[in-house]
Amino acid sequence: AGGADAGAEPQPGADTAPPRRLLALLGAKLCTWHILKTIILGQMLSLFICGTAVTSQYLAERYQVNTPMFQSFINYSLLLLVYTTTLAFRTGSDSLWQILKQRWWKYIFLGLADVEANYMIVKAYQYTTLTSVQLLDCFGIPVLMALSWFILRARYRLIHFLAVAICLLGVGTMVGADILAGRQDSEGSDVVIGDVLVLLGASLYAISNVSEEYIVKNLSRVEFLGMVGLFGTIISGLQLAIVEHREIMKIQWNWKIALLFTVFALCMFGLYSFMPVVIKVTSATSVNLGILTADLYSLFFGLFLFFYKFSGLYILSFIIIMVGFTLYCSTPTRTAEPTALPQPSSTGLDNAALKLEESDIETPAVTVQFTRGETVVVSTD
Repeated sequence: AGGADAGAEPQPGADTAPPRRLLALLGAKLCTWHILKTIILGQMLSLFICGTAVTSQYLAERYQVNTPMFQSFINYSLLLLVYTTTLAFRTGSDSLWQILKQRWWKYIFLGLADVEANYMIVKAYQYTTLTSVQLLDCFGIPVLMALSWFILRARYRLIHFLAVAICLLGVGTMVGADILAGRQDSEGSDVVIGDVLVLLGASLYAISNVSEEYIVKNLSRVEFLGMVGLFGTIISGLQLAIVEHREIMKIQWNWKIALLFTVFALCMFGLYSFMPVVIKVTSATSVNLGILTADLYSLFFGLFLFFYKFSGLYILSFIIIMVGFTLYCSTPTRTAEPTALPQPSSTGLDNAALKLEESDIETPAVTVQFTRGETVVVSTD
């Protein structure tokens, strides 16, 4: 029987079984409703960002309107009108007054980080190139992961670092396509200043996103949006009056410019309102990887609006980014448990009292001998 088994020929298809099994396991891991939902939600955010980018560029190129702080002020005012007003009508511990009493100074810093991040990234385009902005803006992802590690206690696996590397490779491919298409030709006046602004803006975005994830998952989405709307309106309004009042006075208003401002405000309001929902389902890092495709959507619109040159590398970069994003979402991150505090020693008056209480079940009274020879009886009766 042993000889017969040894001489038997292998079953047909036996060599192909492991690859098929591997593909089946890979498909079962990647083709899930959670990953599909995460991809769809992330691309919806990218489309909102694309709307803000296209309208801003159209205002700048066709009507010479460069008012990033004014546009941010409109968005923060809408958040104030909707979400801060909602908090004002609440009662109890999550009311506007109670939130301000407990955490007002924290939200001032959060509002400042969010406002300045938006302003610095847009301002950087005046000094440096589109290529530099696209590359250096990715600096926010490792900063975000580091902040999530220390603040949110997120713990990453090897596949997460591999996925981030793949996404950054996709960004590099997109930048290469820009160079071949000639979109990097507009040099800024001072590249160093522009690059520093991008790095600072990306870091402030990371701080804002980590704070947003913590607030959304531990407090509430309405509290985050209401407080950002309140302090963002105040900070952007003050900065607007200082740095952009002349630019606003130069605007030659007509219905087209008003429509572009309206579309920008609605896209930005939708982005801010919808992003906490996506972050609660996934994480801030996952969201930032997903919205790397926003520049590609802006490019596709630019093919018709601004007559950009098309390159097949854009499609390749989109595929690479989506592969990395899917890999990142395929394995959830782990949250580290807080370190347990050391237990106190079993000596002292508190432990002596505890022992008395435990021994009370067995004996009705306990006798304690003092140094003077006095006897005291402690009873539970």
